[in-house]
Amino acid sequence: MALSKFESMLKTNKIYFFDSSEFEEIIHYYLDNGRHSLAKKAVKLSLDQHPSSVLLKLLEVELFIFEEKYDTAESLLSDLEMIEPTNEEIHIQRASVLSKKDKHKEAIYSLQIAMEYTDDVADVASLLAMEYLYLDDFDKARMNFAKCLEVDYEDYSALYNVIYCFDMGEKHKEAIEYLKQYIDVNPYCEVAWHQLGRQYVVLKSFEDALRAFDYAVLIDESFIGGYLEKAKTLEILNRYDEAIENYSISLELDDPTAFVYLRIGDCYRGLNQLKKSTKFYKKAVNEDPLLDKAWMSLTDVYYLLEDYSKSLYYMKKVLSIDEFNSVYWRKLGEINIKLSFFEEAIVAFKRCLSLDDKSIEIWLALSDVHSYLGDYSDSLNTLVNAKKYFNEAAEIEYRLFGLFQQLGDKDISFLHLKNALAIDFEFSKVMEKMYPDFFKLDEVIHIIENFQKNK
Repeated sequence: MALSKFESMLKTNKIYFFDSSEFEEIIHYYLDNGRHSLAKKAVKLSLDQHPSSVLLKLLEVELFIFEEKYDTAESLLSDLEMIEPTNEEIHIQRASVLSKKDKHKEAIYSLQIAMEYTDDVADVASLLAMEYLYLDDFDKARMNFAKCLEVDYEDYSALYNVIYCFDMGEKHKEAIEYLKQYIDVNPYCEVAWHQLGRQYVVLKSFEDALRAFDYAVLIDESFIGGYLEKAKTLEILNRYDEAIENYSISLELDDPTAFVYLRIGDCYRGLNQLKKSTKFYKKAVNEDPLLDKAWMSLTDVYYLLEDYSKSLYYMKKVLSIDEFNSVYWRKLGEINIKLSFFEEAIVAFKRCLSLDDKSIEIWLALSDVHSYLGDYSDSLNTLVNAKKYFNEAAEIEYRLFGLFQQLGDKDISFLHLKNALAIDFEFSKVMEKMYPDFFKLDEVIHIIENFQKNK
């Protein structure tokens, strides 16, 4: 009634009288609905009619804060404090101003004053907790969120925040003890059981986690989060059939998501049912065409199925989404080798290096492809560069032995062979398969035999 009367007044330019509580209702309505220009008009008219109302002036402060007129807001708050020093809202608003100015310690001081005068302990405690979070003081933040739960044990937002603070401090055992105490008082809280399970997962107590998630879904059979966490835990334990069952329940309870389809695909992959896994990976990319992990899973499965053409097709999909992931380029290189696309493989491995992936596997793969193509000079240069990062790598030394044999420089070749044997003698049996002819040479046999005698 008051709102329609106010809006009628604005249209006719007539001035109607409203009592202060009506103005408060009107201003709150506009603020809650983001109509700040109308709230501003209402505040001006309200103060014209009720110039001494502290409550209306506090609403004006709220508008000043929204407009980032912090100094003006602080000045008005100082005036109001002179009138009503025990009004907690004045101290809360001052804390808001100070927080906006990144003066969090001063904001905390104002809120502590507000706490002395307030009847709404939970509201002020929540604001205090947020200020402590800004300062990364997770213990004090947690204690204040816990005060909110003391007022209302079903304030699940506060419960989540308490556990968040434990998590940030990596105090998972303490979190478990807190949740157990909470559950003793509120045993039918599925949120608490769910959070308890998550803490057990972090500590790798998976059976305890499963029991907690079981309670969560028994209390609330429509609790999707409980089924998802239970499924993920079962997956960790390689209990893939049970994991699939729980993921499937979550699909029945809510709209399908790419994440769940991806997880089900992974479970079928764990069961070595590769064809079935592709079905769910395809559902995942249909739900979210930009989910590179799902495209990558399709790539990997077709690689395992030795369908390298399809693997290459999906790999290109992955790279169209994220071309700056060196892991993806490495996989592209491996697929191209399987398809005998050696030049393309070289491009892929070089891209890995340009993305700062200097792992030894990249250097070796690039060198091997060059060597296979007969580009011994490029292969040699690749290994020389690799030695800058891996000076004591047997894999590199054995390859240098083989390359210098190819290039006809036996003295340097044998030097690298001796280096390789000194680093990892047993690996020579692996490299013998790569260079079978060279390992049959009398000089090489002699070097290896001498090395064995002198070990």
